Parts: sequence; C-alpha cells; structure tokens
Amino acid sequence: MRKTTIEIDEQKVARVAATLGTGTLRETIDRSLDAVLAQAARNSLIRRFSQPTDLADGDVMRRAWGD
Repeated sequence: MRKTTIEIDEQKVARVAATLGTGTLRETIDRSLDAVLAQAARNSLIRRFSQPTDLADGDVMRRAWGD
C-alpha cells in the first residue's frame, strides 16, 4: 500500500459511506474500489454470455441435443 494526499468531495464520500455502510474514509474508498472491480467482472461475464458463439458450431449443437 502507499500513502497519498488527494482532494476529495466530502459530501460525496459521506453519501457513498452511507450507501456502503462504511465508517471510515479508508474503508469507504477500499469498498468503492472493490465495487468497481466487481462491476467490471460482471460486465465481462455479461459480454461473454451475450455472444453465444457456440450456437453456430454444429459439433457443439449436435452434442447438446444428443445426436
């Protein structure tokens, strides 16, 4: 970890902390970063499963239908 100094919107942090149920600035920032990473992972899965490339693969479809 590293220490840094940043300017931060205290009202925004307070709203985020209330939403996340966090008690400290450090916890709020850490949980916010976790939430962004989790959302990125969900978006990746959505993209992956919204493009059913296997449906165009005859071998895959035959195996799926037991032929």
